[in-house]
Amino acid sequence: MPTDDRPKGPSDLASRLERRRGRAKLARASTYRRETFSLPREAAREKAREMFRRYPKAAYMTEIESWRELPGDRIEFTMRRLPTAD
Repeated sequence: MPTDDRPKGPSDLASRLERRRGRAKLARASTYRRETFSLPREAAREKAREMFRRYPKAAYMTEIESWRELPGDRIEFTMRRLPTAD
């Protein structure tokens, strides 16, 4: 027996998907600036330190949003910060 939150037909499914796309678009349009780097391990550490010096965490809410290890001792990471320190 279907529950109320299941699509009842193709048009209901389409409208639900459209709402989901709208929410995803809003999430992408956040106020944060993101930069992704792929560097050798030591260069990645230095780049992260440089970003924290240039955009202090207290003022810009700077953080490493995600990171992963790549083959060849490389690190791919994404830094996130606010565009201004108002």
